[in-house]
Amino acid sequence: MSETLDASVHATPRHLWVVGVIALLWNAVGALDFVMTQTKNEAYMSSFTPEQLEFFYGFPAWVVAAWAVAIWGGVIGSVLLLLRKRFAVQLFLVSLAAMVITTIQNYVLSDGFEIIGDTFTLVFTAAIFLAAVALFLYARAMHRRRVLA
Repeated sequence: MSETLDASVHATPRHLWVVGVIALLWNAVGALDFVMTQTKNEAYMSSFTPEQLEFFYGFPAWVVAAWAVAIWGGVIGSVLLLLRKRFAVQLFLVSLAAMVITTIQNYVLSDGFEIIGDTFTLVFTAAIFLAAVALFLYARAMHRRRVLA
């Protein structure tokens, strides 16, 4: 009987699979955006103005690196969440921190707000931030419940 109780305490809740798959899809879209921007894919980038393209393509190397950490940390964190690995918590936190650094650079320390600061972009940036915070908190809660090993 003791083994049955231990197994149920550590059982994977169904919502982990739902959250994990949605997180992976969400972060995969971010990864696609990163790759298309870094490779300067003409079809993907065609909706931006020349000023916006200059802004995106002019990121300093450290900003691109922070963006890469934010994006790929979220992707790998999502995979680790689905694999029930506790390192997902740390990756989601690092991803969130890198996203905050990138956002501060793009909207506070540079003229990104003037170049791409329309209402949709600001709302979408806020949604990305909230999703990153939610994924970190969710993974931390799953670790505390011993779902992630």
